[in-house]
Amino acid sequence: MKSLTTDTFFNGRIRVKQHRNGYRFSIDAVLLAFHVRPRPRDRILELGTGCGIISLLLAYRNPDISVYAIEIQEMLAEIASLNVEENQMADRISVICKDMKELKQNMLSGAVDWVISNPPYRRVQAGRINPDDQRAVARHEIMITLSDVLETARSMLRNGGRFAMIFPAERTADIVEKMRSLHIEPKFLRMIHSGRHTEAKLILVEGMKGGRPGAKIGPPLIIYRENGSYTDEAEKMFLP
Repeated sequence: MKSLTTDTFFNGRIRVKQHRNGYRFSIDAVLLAFHVRPRPRDRILELGTGCGIISLLLAYRNPDISVYAIEIQEMLAEIASLNVEENQMADRISVICKDMKELKQNMLSGAVDWVISNPPYRRVQAGRINPDDQRAVARHEIMITLSDVLETARSMLRNGGRFAMIFPAERTADIVEKMRSLHIEPKFLRMIHSGRHTEAKLILVEGMKGGRPGAKIGPPLIIYRENGSYTDEAEKMFLP
């Protein structure tokens, strides 16, 4: 196994190991985990968990939920399992090393209330593919495409269940078109900007399976002040 580093959250209450030189999570994961607000006893499916960071943050903030964390790359799934064990969350988070396209509801004892994902962003033809295989699979649609993520979400969600993801803003039309074609109605969209005067690079999208038409557009989410520090809103996302 590659050498590992350890990051801490919530004043050391959560410790997250990840590969020093392989795929490493970004602030996208923190933003998505903060956005999702499950109810007690909700069942959540995370597609492409990586080192497990999103599932860990969600389970810490919502101790009454159950999380199924899916990861296709065996080495990353091993790290996610290690993080779950070391943070004593094995009673809440189940890490499953599997291709999401092979998932069936009966594998998880039924439909879920939420599907969340921070999936590969880039089409294979778009941009240079990272020579590190782990990073390449995490960032480019090599093993998993946007369609795969959304089709899996549709098949695993209960009717009225929620789907949430972060994706490049330039692919907003792709997301909305594909979600509606699969009867996951977009209900909330929010553009994410690095700075107040920069264009949006990412978008946070939430939809409902079988929902009625009608979406809300949230205010721009600004991550950094001009001096490079986090904005007040971004700082809150790192709190318990």
